[in-house]
Amino acid sequence: MPLGTIKTIRDLAIAKKRVFIRVDFNVPLDAEGHITDDSRIVASLPTIKYAREQGARVILASHLGRPKGKKNPKESMIPVGARLAELLGCEVLVPDEPAGDGPFSLVSNLRENQVVLLENLRFHPGEEKDDEGFARELASLCDVYVDDAFGAAHRAHASISAITRFVSERGVGLLMEKEVEALGKLLANPERPFVAVLGGAKVSDKVALVENLLPRIDTLLIGGAMAYTFLKAKGTGVGASRVEEDKLDVARNALLRAEEKGVRIVLPVDHAIVDKVEPSAEVTFRPSDGFPPGGIGVDIGPETIELFASILASARTIFWNGPMGIFEMERFSRGTVGVASAISKTTAFSVVGGGDSVSAIKKAGVTPFISHISTGGGASLEFLEGQELPGLTAVARR
Repeated sequence: MPLGTIKTIRDLAIAKKRVFIRVDFNVPLDAEGHITDDSRIVASLPTIKYAREQGARVILASHLGRPKGKKNPKESMIPVGARLAELLGCEVLVPDEPAGDGPFSLVSNLRENQVVLLENLRFHPGEEKDDEGFARELASLCDVYVDDAFGAAHRAHASISAITRFVSERGVGLLMEKEVEALGKLLANPERPFVAVLGGAKVSDKVALVENLLPRIDTLLIGGAMAYTFLKAKGTGVGASRVEEDKLDVARNALLRAEEKGVRIVLPVDHAIVDKVEPSAEVTFRPSDGFPPGGIGVDIGPETIELFASILASARTIFWNGPMGIFEMERFSRGTVGVASAISKTTAFSVVGGGDSVSAIKKAGVTPFISHISTGGGASLEFLEGQELPGLTAVARR
């Protein structure tokens, strides 16, 4: 869904107004409660800074983890508020609750150079239920609503959907605008050749995505465990590799559809193979027709990395989602990092989405060379599947 008539924060009169900005600060925390990756906080800084520069009184709201409607100190926004204060260079107030008298009092008395970050929205059972009562409470805190949480845009939750029924002045933030424009380029007349790279474990997770991309792409490179389902669907033995047996017909159908549309599907030609999936396992490299009976594919092999890189080199548009192997184990991450490096060397408009793919980009040290790194895993996939996102339809609501 393109932005169309949806307003951005630049179109809204926010000076001296109470501006509620729904952000996605669902950051990873270690056992001691320290943030291990603040990239989602950093991604929304342009919107927050713009609002403050315009003289708005800023109220931020996000979820964190899965507390399931109950207060959990381990999933409090306090560490996030502390990090945000460092990044903004101002005081960030975190009330004890996401709504109620405490937050209302803080917002009412908000002074210049202060920001309020509401406590974890999912501490309230009404958030994930898209409850109108909770949405009214949140709406009472503000004059203007801005959705900048692309990572949660596929969720019809109270702070994303229902709240827009009670705030007439609303729009999207600069991050949301950037995401929609970048992903929209992939669907609307992308420059050719357009190469998509898909990985990960399950074909079932990518069926709708493949269906929507096939009319738009020229080549589809497939890695990860989903490649073994495709290889088996073509009659290739894959040893004891992970295969979705109930999705073999889906894979065959995708191969036929691709052939009908003139889309080239490229599967791995060699593989990193082990007897047991463990970090210390001995790795051998075998061609696709050389799987031993008990062999388990854990990554694409060096010939495949070279093949994929050669195809990517001539691309003008690239989309990548999903690792090429068991990326979380260092020894099986070579393919994923190799793809990241190959994409970074192209002159194509490149979009990367999905946690492991984004991690690979960072690990390879090539972040500056990627056109757009999406902050939304599920949201970016649903957007590219052609689904409407509640976070966009809600702000467009009349």
